[in-house]
Amino acid sequence: MLLAIDAGNTNVVFAVLDGRAIRTRWRIATDPRRTADEYAVWLHQLLALEGLGRSDIDAVIIATVVPRALHNLEVLASKYFGVQALIAGRPPVDFGITIDITEPESVGTDRVVNAIAAHEAHPGDLIVVDFGTATTFDVVDYSGTYKGGIIAPGINLSLDALVAAAAQLPRIAIEAPAPGTSVIGRSTQEAMHSGIYWGYIAMIEGLVARIAREIGRRTKVVATGGLATLFAAHSDIFDAIEPDLTITGLGLLYQRIDTTI
Repeated sequence: MLLAIDAGNTNVVFAVLDGRAIRTRWRIATDPRRTADEYAVWLHQLLALEGLGRSDIDAVIIATVVPRALHNLEVLASKYFGVQALIAGRPPVDFGITIDITEPESVGTDRVVNAIAAHEAHPGDLIVVDFGTATTFDVVDYSGTYKGGIIAPGINLSLDALVAAAAQLPRIAIEAPAPGTSVIGRSTQEAMHSGIYWGYIAMIEGLVARIAREIGRRTKVVATGGLATLFAAHSDIFDAIEPDLTITGLGLLYQRIDTTI
């Protein structure tokens, strides 16, 4: 089985794949100082709870946007699973798609992997919206070419900045409003909640509309990331919700090369 690791700015997601099927997944807060030994102790217990052991893992593939975290994840693969980790975007794990932007080397690995998985599942022109530390909008054309996108602050970053800069504003939970709730807040907390939630809905719908107009063809919108379902509750802009898009993309990349390694 394959251990796929998606190391993002906020969380590291570990998933065990049996072929294309995701058997189980876990996440842990991203900390570049976390050692391979610490990862191993944590993973060993979680694998055991699923009836799995280290010997069940015969390959490891990693996508990361946190370079400092990569070394310890590679050591984890070699020391505890006895394999050399495959790194998305490095030989022999070629992306296999055209990255048609000014600086192809600058695009985040997770964004390219998402594009690969989205194109595989949803042929045609696509906008992939990923709700992570940043909220990203990535454009994939009908041929599978990555055409670029938009990076905006994630909703949690925006809320953190608002609370930090305004002494009298409390921290609030980010949640979908109840049906029929007025957009006009009658208290400070309600006003903040409305501004954060409906402000993000307006941003998402507005940016997707602008991108779609530039594309000029029927475009599907695919959402991923932990907060995707939160916004889907009050917007019909998404054609599909794919919470495991990055992990699925890593599985696809591995399948393309596993007969040659």
